[in-house]
Amino acid sequence: MKHESYSKEHGVYLRKQRLHAALVWGLRLGLLALLLGFWELSTACGWVDPFIMSSPSRIGKTIASLYNDGSLFYHVGITLGETLIGFVIAVGLGVVIALALWWSDTLCKVLEPYIVVLNALPKIALGPLIIIWFGTGSKAIIFMTVLVGIIVSTMHMLSAFLATNKNKILLLRSMGATKFQILRKLVIPSARPSFISMLKVNVGMAWIGSIMGEYIVSRAGLGYLIVYGGQVFKLDLVMSATCILCLLAAGMYFLVVLLEKILIKNTER
Repeated sequence: MKHESYSKEHGVYLRKQRLHAALVWGLRLGLLALLLGFWELSTACGWVDPFIMSSPSRIGKTIASLYNDGSLFYHVGITLGETLIGFVIAVGLGVVIALALWWSDTLCKVLEPYIVVLNALPKIALGPLIIIWFGTGSKAIIFMTVLVGIIVSTMHMLSAFLATNKNKILLLRSMGATKFQILRKLVIPSARPSFISMLKVNVGMAWIGSIMGEYIVSRAGLGYLIVYGGQVFKLDLVMSATCILCLLAAGMYFLVVLLEKILIKNTER
């Protein structure tokens, strides 16, 4: 029924959009295949040392070996769980703090310098303290993930809330709207695109935080495999864990993109 309501011109436009999307995906996959092929060829021909750079075939064999001995999903599950938990906590707390700062101008002015300083602080410097506070388990890694992402979430969402159209706020106030109604009806909906943008940024920050934490305290996980592989010069293991991290981060990013499309459709309705 929906397609019958489209005009001929609109149908042509939609077909062009689908063809363009297919072309983009084709070029993406083609570029990836080209890079992997050149990488494999470079190591096979001896242009680069496969011991140092590894190769797609060696990485495939290493991942298969991890799968066969049952450790692949164990390490992936630990890192993925820590990352997702830290991501959710960082995003949730960041939005709540940003709302509190938007609500109280005085609180915002008082805490803004501290937020800027915390954002500039190298989180890795807190590693020894985190070990003392939380031990050497997953709690320390999750805390590191939250620490890396929460300030970014707060600053990103606070900027979005403060950028709400002032004329619209004045209009709602002139109509007798309360501050909570302005927040619910105007500020939060207008910040929706920024929320999606913040999620996209925080995908990378969450993985940085979890791997940084695993570098410091982990006994399992992909970060642990990278550290262990570097220590014993198993660089195929290092590259394999890195490639798995890339795939997981890409999958998480595309889930955010899917959420964005769902929100856009609901908004258009």
